[in-house]
Amino acid sequence: MEEIVNRVANSKLMVFDLEEFYPQGERLVFDISIWLTEGIVLREKEFRKKANEHDWSQYQNKYVALYCSTDAIIPGWAYLLISLHLAPFAKNVSVGSLEELESVLFTEILKDLDVSEYKDKPVIIKGCVSKPIPPNAYVQVAQKLQPVAKSIMYGEACSSVPLFKKK
Repeated sequence: MEEIVNRVANSKLMVFDLEEFYPQGERLVFDISIWLTEGIVLREKEFRKKANEHDWSQYQNKYVALYCSTDAIIPGWAYLLISLHLAPFAKNVSVGSLEELESVLFTEILKDLDVSEYKDKPVIIKGCVSKPIPPNAYVQVAQKLQPVAKSIMYGEACSSVPLFKKK
C-alpha cells in the first residue's frame, strides 16, 4: 500500500486565514434609544445626565457598536459624547451595527499588515470560517495581496476559485 502524500502541505501554496487575525473580546451593542424620551426625542440635559450617571466600567476591554434602534434623528455630538465616556474602558467604539464594528476592526488590523512573506507565492484566502469575518475584510486582504502574490485564490485547497494570476 502506497503512503498517502499531502500534496497541499508540500506545495508552495500559502493559506491566508483571516480568522487568525480575529480580535478576541466581547462585542456589545449600545442602543442610545433607551436614553431618548419615548425612544425618539433627544433632550440634551437628560441625555447628558444619563451619560454621567451610567456605569461605563461594564465595557472594560469590550468592543462597542453605538446605534439607535428607532427612527430618531440623533445629532452627531450624542455619539461623540458616549464614545468619550467609553474611551477609558472599551477596546474600540464605532457607530453602526455589529457587522460594521467587525469591518472597522479588520480595517485597522489589515491597514498595516506586512504581506511580504507572500511575495511571488500562490496564495489561497481561506473561505471556510467559523467567526464573523466581514466581507469587506476579504476585499481588503485581496487588494493587499495582489501587488505581491504570484496568484490569489479563494476557498479551500481542495476546491478553490482562482481570482488573480500575475502576468
